[in-house]
Amino acid sequence: MAESITFLLLTGMLLCGLLLHTVSQHGARVDNSSKKPNFIIILADDIGWGDLDINKPEDKTNSTPYLNLMAEQGLKLTDFHSPASTCSPSRAAILTGRYGLRNGVTHNFAVGSVAGLPVSEVTFPQLLQEAGYYTAMIGKWHLGHNGPYGPTNRGFDYYLGIPYSNDMGCTDVSGYNLPQCPPCDTPRSQVFRSHEGCYSKIGLPLIENSSIVEQPLNLWTLTEQYKATATRIIRNASVARQQPYLLYIALAHMHVPLAPTLPPDVPATTHHPSDGRVYSASLREMDSLVGAIKMASDDIDEKNTLIWFTGDNGPWEQKCQYAGSVGPFLGKWQTSRGGGSAKRTTWEGGHRVPTVAYWPGRIPPNTTNPALLSGMDIFTTLLSLAGVTPPSDRRYDGIDASKVLLHGEQIGHEFLFHPNSGAAGVFGDLQTVRTGKYKAYYITGAAESCGGATGRQLLHDPPLIFDLEHDQAEETPLEVRTPEYQAVAKRIARRREELLWDIATDNSVSTADYSTDESAAPCCNARQAACRCNLQGQLDGN
Repeated sequence: MAESITFLLLTGMLLCGLLLHTVSQHGARVDNSSKKPNFIIILADDIGWGDLDINKPEDKTNSTPYLNLMAEQGLKLTDFHSPASTCSPSRAAILTGRYGLRNGVTHNFAVGSVAGLPVSEVTFPQLLQEAGYYTAMIGKWHLGHNGPYGPTNRGFDYYLGIPYSNDMGCTDVSGYNLPQCPPCDTPRSQVFRSHEGCYSKIGLPLIENSSIVEQPLNLWTLTEQYKATATRIIRNASVARQQPYLLYIALAHMHVPLAPTLPPDVPATTHHPSDGRVYSASLREMDSLVGAIKMASDDIDEKNTLIWFTGDNGPWEQKCQYAGSVGPFLGKWQTSRGGGSAKRTTWEGGHRVPTVAYWPGRIPPNTTNPALLSGMDIFTTLLSLAGVTPPSDRRYDGIDASKVLLHGEQIGHEFLFHPNSGAAGVFGDLQTVRTGKYKAYYITGAAESCGGATGRQLLHDPPLIFDLEHDQAEETPLEVRTPEYQAVAKRIARRREELLWDIATDNSVSTADYSTDESAAPCCNARQAACRCNLQGQLDGN
């Protein structure tokens, strides 16, 4: 008996010694043998499929070295699509796993929006939070900023970021826009002469949890703030709290590009040359933030953390040199008739986004998968990996892509619908359909292109159908009379009718309130021009 007790004591001491040795070698690492996985979701605003070096190796650029490394050590998804081709609808569909016609969000919310994502909708952060996860968000929200619509009331324990796009408010030194927006201290007479895309009356706010801590914020130091906050969240959640975490980071670097920080001897009003170098510099800055997040995760809990990088929609073509690259997805049928074929459209450039997934030991390294996937699948996949069952009182449109990520299966959506996001038709209508290599358009239209051109809205009966395997640029549709066309058109029409009926009979469909009121705009000091205030010293971490 004494020998048995001695053996157990020695075994316990040996195990403790091994654990202490592991901690001392690698810093504050954690034992993940029985933990639920951590999730880091990085959503880049207005990023083009061709913006990542790994999607255009022939260009031999080096704008995204950290994302390149993440792809080499993980998985590149080549046929991944944002759920919409503009901000709010895409984000709502990602968080709820449902098309905009179900979750109610079909177009963007405004600075003065009184509401946001309907409170009847359930988000995956809420469900993970209820399952014991620490949930945090950094960056652009754009799903309502008042009362119950803010991030900390939609499933996040902590939030630091901007309530909407980073051009929906003035700053003292603006990012790059076309035309350029004036700074906050611009005389009112000049403000009124600026273009309608500038929001110059109210400063762009930085919000922590539900309080404005700086207005207008400094766009040029925001990356470093985000970087410090993200790394602190990762370390605190894994080490101090000893609980699984979700970190959702929505980066708006490409929406209003920023060049490198200006030297101290250069006047603050000086701008860099108006060429592609500005966009590349902003892309590299975003990539450096991704690298810092990956490094922090790797140091603490790499084998228990999934990092998933993707975009909310394609590039904003009307910004010309300040817009990204759609790669080979040029939408030539549309551009030959006028207008742009990226953001706000249902052409491939509007919603096919660069996507990388990384999870050491779980996702095979240096792999590529062409499965047809959507941002809505993030909802279903994360819940599946966490062992959380979503509420059964509603219908979902995302699929569980865990086998695609972890086992290389190439089975994605049999059919994927792309909603109208402002270029043609009614907001949210599902009039573009993808199945396999085919894509059908019941309506076409163009967003504003570089130079201001727009195209006409056209209805198609029978629909235009493209073979994306042989025509990535969507230049020449299939001939209507061919057996190939007839077979595809019949399958798509049947499925489209089924989905529209399913949505029409869905009792869980929500309706968003898009009403606005001037008093609903975030303002920390109405007595100051641009609502100016600075409470940065009160930032309390997470």
